[in-house]
Amino acid sequence: MFIATLVADGLKEEQVERAVDLLDLETACGVRRSGHAGWRWIDEGRAADIDFSNDPVSARGVLEADFPGIDIIVQPESGREKKLLVADMDSTMITVECIDELADYAGIKPQIADVTERAMRGELDFAAALDARVALLKGLEESAIERCLAERVKLTPGAKTLVQTMRARGATTILVSGGFTRFAEPVGAEIGFDRVIANVLEIEDARLTGSVRRPIVDSATKETTLLGALAELGLPAEGSMAVGDGANDLAMIRQAGLGVAYRAKPIVAAAARARVDHGDLTVLLYAQGIARHDWVVA
Repeated sequence: MFIATLVADGLKEEQVERAVDLLDLETACGVRRSGHAGWRWIDEGRAADIDFSNDPVSARGVLEADFPGIDIIVQPESGREKKLLVADMDSTMITVECIDELADYAGIKPQIADVTERAMRGELDFAAALDARVALLKGLEESAIERCLAERVKLTPGAKTLVQTMRARGATTILVSGGFTRFAEPVGAEIGFDRVIANVLEIEDARLTGSVRRPIVDSATKETTLLGALAELGLPAEGSMAVGDGANDLAMIRQAGLGVAYRAKPIVAAAARARVDHGDLTVLLYAQGIARHDWVVA
């Protein structure tokens, strides 16, 4: 059995029933359900689950085509609540790309932001692009990092609730970022992650040297982190969720039981088994069948 979870503010009963009808039309046997059979509210007017047994890939395509303004997660019914979360930071757990915002203090944001965008779309090698961008920041005062953190870095709505709810229910949560520890460590602590992994900016005499400590945290690091945590916790891949927005998140998204593209670049949105395009990060709690009254609201 599979579950299709529909999430949207103001979700209407007739929309859910329409989705049930669409899935009924996809069944091999052609047997139609009646009334409310096959679906239930998680939170009325916000999230609903539909049970079905036909092809999940086809079902997802049918629902997404008919409900373009609704987040739809399709997955196996078994094991939907995850015990491991591995998450990207920039443009996922926070609303900005830290290196772009830091570059603004050096007066070169457009130049660096263009490279960031191309790297996140998978058009450039991540490590080479990171080296090139950090080199342009050589000589920037270290104090700009704290200013940037205080003035520019904002948590994505739902980030704290997602992580703290999952932790309260026994999950392990890991923030793994191709960004920098000077941002990721305070962000991870504020949100409530168990672990934080990120790149280290080299600093001498209170100024950036223009280099990043090796080894670089990249796509392979993210994938290895997820696989290592699964082994450490004794979990199957199905027990994990990975969420990110850029090309360097693709490997971990593909390895996870539920790999989620969050407001992602096209290459990631096309490859991920689930997308969140409209709601905030609490959609990922609904995807696990967790109702609002069970959330840890920070």
